[in-house]
Amino acid sequence: MQYEQTFNAIDNILRNEAGCSTELDYLEQTSWLLFLKYLDDLENERDMKAMLSGKQYKPIITGYMRWSQWAAPKTKEGKIDDVNAMTGPDLAKFVDEKLFPYLRDFQKTASSANTLEYKIGEIFAELRNKITSGYNLREIINKVDELHFQSAEDKHEMTVLYESKIAKMGNAGRNGGEYYTPRPLIRTIVKVVDPQIGETVYDPACGSAGFLCEAFNYMKEKVHGTQDSKTLQEDTFYGVEKKPLPYIIATMNMIFHGVAAPNIIRGNTLAINLSQIQESDRKKVILANPPFGGSERGEVKQNFDINTSETAYMFMQHFIKMLKTGGRAGIVIKNTFLSNGDASALRKLLLEQCNLHTILDLPSGVFQGAGVKTVVLFFDKGKKTEKIWYYQLNPGRNLGKTNALNEEDLADFLRLQKTKADSENSWTVDCRDLGEDCDLSVKNPNKIEEKDERTPQEVFENLNNLQSQADDILEALQEEFWKDDIEDVFGFVDENSDDYIVNHRLTKEERREYDELEKQADELMKMKRSASSDERDSLKRKVSKLYERMEDLIDKYKDDEEEYEEDEK
Repeated sequence: MQYEQTFNAIDNILRNEAGCSTELDYLEQTSWLLFLKYLDDLENERDMKAMLSGKQYKPIITGYMRWSQWAAPKTKEGKIDDVNAMTGPDLAKFVDEKLFPYLRDFQKTASSANTLEYKIGEIFAELRNKITSGYNLREIINKVDELHFQSAEDKHEMTVLYESKIAKMGNAGRNGGEYYTPRPLIRTIVKVVDPQIGETVYDPACGSAGFLCEAFNYMKEKVHGTQDSKTLQEDTFYGVEKKPLPYIIATMNMIFHGVAAPNIIRGNTLAINLSQIQESDRKKVILANPPFGGSERGEVKQNFDINTSETAYMFMQHFIKMLKTGGRAGIVIKNTFLSNGDASALRKLLLEQCNLHTILDLPSGVFQGAGVKTVVLFFDKGKKTEKIWYYQLNPGRNLGKTNALNEEDLADFLRLQKTKADSENSWTVDCRDLGEDCDLSVKNPNKIEEKDERTPQEVFENLNNLQSQADDILEALQEEFWKDDIEDVFGFVDENSDDYIVNHRLTKEERREYDELEKQADELMKMKRSASSDERDSLKRKVSKLYERMEDLIDKYKDDEEEYEEDEK
């Protein structure tokens, strides 16, 4: 709960920061501060372990650049030393001109690219501080410093909340949605593919590294001994991300989840020519949700055997080529891949080189704000496809921002997928029954469609009854709510009413005065909402006087009317 409150408080501060305007900015700026605090706690933890074993630990970040020195100097009581802690323009200048350049230099001084030092340098080479107010920055630093990452519980709570911030980024619009795949779906895909210790796991369009983080969480439960742990840390997970912000978030996300030096590089996967991929480059497991509908330069398109301008189809060719023989994949892709004519050659390639054993058909609303339907393809390389098991997910409700996909929705799929059993929502297709274009469209043969067996006459009578009911309801509403309007239409007008006098009996001068009084009264009422208690009393008296004058103008004509009626008698 502490982490959630802190994250919310930081967002509220950033909303007042001129340099930050979106959820993407909030996440980016929160991330680098969280990262430095996390590193400080990590270094303290390593130092303590070294001391207990009689060794000496050499910290990565040294001297005044450590979090405990520049960001959060403490008093003897353990509180932030407000006297020595920088704030305002001094703090902003220090971060921009000294701290960031120092951290960027780690790229040059690190012993290798597979070290945490190098990753720190990579991250800060891509980042810039957008918190221009040193006072806002001081507030945020004080909030972040309250968080601690020593215990497993602390780290777990922080990663859960960090993932929720990534989810918010994913819902922040089209750009954010490129980077976020719902975690219940990812966890389900990982369970089906079932990566093992010693296997390499690859996501060439890793976004915020959701697939790699969830695969790590799944595989760490299989660790037995220090060698397994070392393998999982150093030789298991590989990711590529083209854009700078998701690359930064992916790297930090994996570090927060416990991978000390993630093998994530920034680059364009599609720039790799398929003919240049060697056996040593291939991976055992591929988990991905590639971007679709993008555009690539002509020279990039030439890297692929099947000509296409759809980026998702380029990625599919890359997946097939990069997968080792016997390797397994779980890929999220737009459902149009199953039937579009421009993907027929790619479908044939997939079915010939891989065993496409499962297709999970997802309902709309799984990807919030994307407005597309997707499927998940599960395939193994090295054996031709003979049969495909389909499962059509039907959660029984409309999915959306306030009603998101959850793991319970996918439980039936996981249960049936083990044996590929038939059910109301699942069935098997024999590839020998496919046409020349290998159309894989989702057509559930077990779904019973309700047929309307009424005759045309019965349908017509039912429509007449519904129309009659609607007329009765409309008539009742008119009698209840529109009585005065109906009376006006038929000429039953109360010439002594306020509205009638204002609109028909006041002179031009009186009407102008009445309108001006009404305008003044409205303005005073608006002022009253934000006024103090004493001010409200004063405004109330002024408004009352305006209304009294308005009533005087109307009452004059009412009196005339009453006198006229007396004379008539």
